[in-house]
Amino acid sequence: MTASLPSKLSELVDEKKYQKIVADMLAIAKQKGAEQTEVAAFFQQGLSINVRQQKVETLEFNRDKAVGITVYIDQRKGSVSTTDISQASIESAVQKAIDLAKYTEKDDCAGLAEKEDLAKHYPDLKLYHPWDVSIEECIERTKACEQSALSYDERISNSEGASFSSNQGYHIHANSDGFMGSYPTSRHSLSCVVIAKGNDNMVRDYDYTISRKAEGLEEASQIGRNAAKRTVDRMNARKIPTGKVAVIYDARMAQSLIGSFLSAISGGPLFRKTSFLLDSMGKQIFPSHINLEEKPHLLEALGSAPYDSNGVATRDKFFLKDGRVENYVLGAYSARKLKMKNTGNAGGVHNLHISTSDQDLASLCKEMGTGFLVTELMGQGVNMVTGDYSRGASGYWIENGEIQFPVHEVTVAANLKDVFKNIVKIGNDIERRGNILTGSMLIESMMVAGT
Repeated sequence: MTASLPSKLSELVDEKKYQKIVADMLAIAKQKGAEQTEVAAFFQQGLSINVRQQKVETLEFNRDKAVGITVYIDQRKGSVSTTDISQASIESAVQKAIDLAKYTEKDDCAGLAEKEDLAKHYPDLKLYHPWDVSIEECIERTKACEQSALSYDERISNSEGASFSSNQGYHIHANSDGFMGSYPTSRHSLSCVVIAKGNDNMVRDYDYTISRKAEGLEEASQIGRNAAKRTVDRMNARKIPTGKVAVIYDARMAQSLIGSFLSAISGGPLFRKTSFLLDSMGKQIFPSHINLEEKPHLLEALGSAPYDSNGVATRDKFFLKDGRVENYVLGAYSARKLKMKNTGNAGGVHNLHISTSDQDLASLCKEMGTGFLVTELMGQGVNMVTGDYSRGASGYWIENGEIQFPVHEVTVAANLKDVFKNIVKIGNDIERRGNILTGSMLIESMMVAGT
């Protein structure tokens, strides 16, 4: 058997066909009485493989497509999506969107983004790097990843498997104000989850690598070893006494704290008045040494995008400057609701960079002296209305700046306003596998509930 995914965009999708579909839908909607219309379509295909105990458990190939239309009539909105892109289906979808708009309430803020905000020219961000790889090579790579983990330590007793995926897609967005944008993307990843057993306890952990291009992935064997080491290191964990202690969130977990901040300054919760950071624009929320900057146009980056899901041009900006809120996360609708300027963040943020110190994680532990290093969080105990935060956690107890023993079954709790305010330092061990690029965070103190 020798097979591979298409390695060229022209083999993947007929761009002109999709451009014609969205143009036809805009024209049909106008004929049927829509005052404003936007259409988004995507095509994607990929391969995923799961290997467990060196056997291929699943091998799946997917090829998906969909088109969605939103129409505005008298500031009433109707939306429909379909996976059938035949002429009859798209005509039906347009008619249904027109019909649905009659049932929705009139909303003065509904409508397309302001014409002057739409992307007119945008750069090629090099987001498409198809991988001309055979299925055999993918399986071999996935098996090598898992085998590396299984052979790392005799206490690695089981595996939840190693997984490989390679996906590529094509996105097109257009509206009745003349905007039409499109670009292809790719994403490849490899992960491994293993289980260690001994002394009547069993633990699991994982590692992964992800990139726009194949060359950006870490070695399969290294991912396996990382997963195994993280797992073995967690064995024989203990509980710790309840108390208020200094805490470090490692870089993976620190991303979630920034994610909570972004949720709190997003348009929806703000105009609904369900955020604990209402009216925070310009206010000191973080220490003055912290900046948070969005860089949407980084070449080959996972979070890059030339325009947002309203077709608005993305741009560099600060969400935090000297610890003060510099911008909210707004799309066209939420900006109108709040009577503010659209920030080009409909659909989310893109490549956030937080200012860091010159210290790595080991150095932060030295500075902390005694405290709790969080490496895993469980549950969703975040109240976005009040900022109250309480999540299950595991990690390591630190004394004299060194790891003493693994910790499990504890809860870390505080109010997020206090957590943000009490960030002492951010490490330079930046986690780059995602949209939020941050290092580990040393927090002055949090309540840790154990025994």
